[in-house]
Amino acid sequence: MAPPAVTQIRSPELRHDPVTNRLVIFSPARAKRPTDFKSKTPQTPNSNHSPCPFCIGHEDECAPEIFRVPPDPNNSDWKIRVIENLYPALSRNLDYPSEQNTDLDFPGRVLNGFGFHDVVIEAPVHSVQLCDMEAREIGEVLIVYQKRIEQIMNLETIKYVQVFKNHGASAGASMSHSHSQIMALPIIPPSVSARLDGTKEYFDNTGKCSLCVVHMEKILIDESTHFISIVPFAATFPFEIWIIPRDHSSHFHDIDREKAVDLGGMLKLMLRKMSLQLNNPPFNFMIQTAPLQVKESQLPYTHWFLQIVPQLTGVGGFELGTGCFINPVFPEDAAKVLREVNLPIDG
Repeated sequence: MAPPAVTQIRSPELRHDPVTNRLVIFSPARAKRPTDFKSKTPQTPNSNHSPCPFCIGHEDECAPEIFRVPPDPNNSDWKIRVIENLYPALSRNLDYPSEQNTDLDFPGRVLNGFGFHDVVIEAPVHSVQLCDMEAREIGEVLIVYQKRIEQIMNLETIKYVQVFKNHGASAGASMSHSHSQIMALPIIPPSVSARLDGTKEYFDNTGKCSLCVVHMEKILIDESTHFISIVPFAATFPFEIWIIPRDHSSHFHDIDREKAVDLGGMLKLMLRKMSLQLNNPPFNFMIQTAPLQVKESQLPYTHWFLQIVPQLTGVGGFELGTGCFINPVFPEDAAKVLREVNLPIDG
């Protein structure tokens, strides 16, 4: 009888990504096969709660509306609504941010919590998720993000705008109706500053933008006219996906409608691939863009991208203590698994 086949386990690696400026340990011995990496977490929060205030016909149960698509407030047949968050992390009603005195004997700084926290209701019907929509419809949601950023950026006190989506209870979603959020901050978050430092160092050493020269051979998932999708070389999380503009662009809000529809098709494709291969996991996506008042000298090495993170593993003490993450799936293997899902891009 022939001896049983021995599965070869790759040696662990430490990889540094110049984009995130983060060190990641890849430890495949901690994982099963990449194809067995499927979600076992319930995805849907409050699915039995009714009526849902985000559904069409319940507009008066929501926080104040900022705008809707189509823009006629008297037309009840809306497609997308932007509203204030009923439980905002920051308050738009405070004075502009200023450093405050504190009686605490602690060497820290205190700013008042001025900022904006909005919700984008992506569809009027409760059962429709983002991946169910056509590329054109997802593109309209992306244009809504753009419009809201352009409204907010007129305030000089706002330094950074984060667009993000939480899908599933374990990913932070408290409502099952498909929605995303926009937070406008009076500071540049530390992770964004770290990203700028990393991309600047790469640019200073090479004269090139680190996202314009991505080596796609082993980590490419798919590509469209204006975007590529990859598993990043030093992915922080298993099956993390980045969607990157082919053309160098620092700010998401510079996107035009044609590119928004193209991005909508690519985003839908990635969400469907992820759902089919990973058992419809909870996920987050974030639009990683440049600070609003980015210096002209920073433009050559700032390049926005959309980051998708399926919630497949937890964060432990090592990650919390060091800021260095352990990923059990090599990006090349994750990209191969996602490429194997043969789905057309929805144009």
